[in-house]
Amino acid sequence: MKPVHIAFALAALFGVAAWQVAVIPESLMQMAVGPSLVPAAVVAALGVLALLYGISARGRQVDESHAEDQSALPGARTRLLSLLAGGVAFMALIGPLGFIVPGTLCGMGVARAFDAPLGLKSLAICAAIATSFWLLFAVLLGVGLGPGLPWFF
Repeated sequence: MKPVHIAFALAALFGVAAWQVAVIPESLMQMAVGPSLVPAAVVAALGVLALLYGISARGRQVDESHAEDQSALPGARTRLLSLLAGGVAFMALIGPLGFIVPGTLCGMGVARAFDAPLGLKSLAICAAIATSFWLLFAVLLGVGLGPGLPWFF
């Protein structure tokens, strides 16, 4: 894919994101900061980056003469599958198992995608991160993440 094609894809993504920010309903309460402030800031940053990438991509072409000689890094497919399996496990198991167990499994999939060995150390770190996120968002901030653990624990 040529850089100019990527620039057009980024511009299209910016357009869709800007449209989505525009349809966020205003809050009925009078607030100094509305619900669309942070999404609008993120979309504005995306627009600036897309513009800068488009300017830098102008006139640049990819040398495809050696494209068949270059291959992905060894184990790239395993890394991608580990990342996707972690995300799918999180989405599939969050209902029946609460947040912490699927969050831990998702974290282990991400860790494996970055070549971390799967063992007790990875399990403990991912469980601590998932528990911390659940405590921060569900308990302290009141975000509805559901139960931390399933009812049978």
